[in-house]
Amino acid sequence: QVQLVESGGGLVQAGDSLRLSCAASGRASNNYHMGWFRQAPGKEREFVAVISRFGSVKDYTESVKGRFTISRDNAKNTVSLQMNSLKPEETAVYYCAAWSSGNWPPAPPADYWGQGTQVTVSS
Repeated sequence: QVQLVESGGGLVQAGDSLRLSCAASGRASNNYHMGWFRQAPGKEREFVAVISRFGSVKDYTESVKGRFTISRDNAKNTVSLQMNSLKPEETAVYYCAAWSSGNWPPAPPADYWGQGTQVTVSS
């Protein structure tokens, strides 16, 4: 099993940048594909980005391509999400997730979830 803890959320203005981090503990993170989801108030949780176990493959939801970058450091058991040019509609709780299956792309739902970190983008 793996435990996930997010950090880095906060209040920013539209157009600003923010970097989220996810610390994994328990089983080594390179056993998992990892990713980020977000859930805005009154909406369903949606996929944001995913990175393969050793970081060679990444995928993003269309709306964040070119602005968000997912990365991982398996030596530190961390996954990060660099978010640039943030928009007010991206205000949400952002969740780190992990899949234990080696298949790519990983099929929903994820096997493990963090508690989430709030990102608020003011206009």
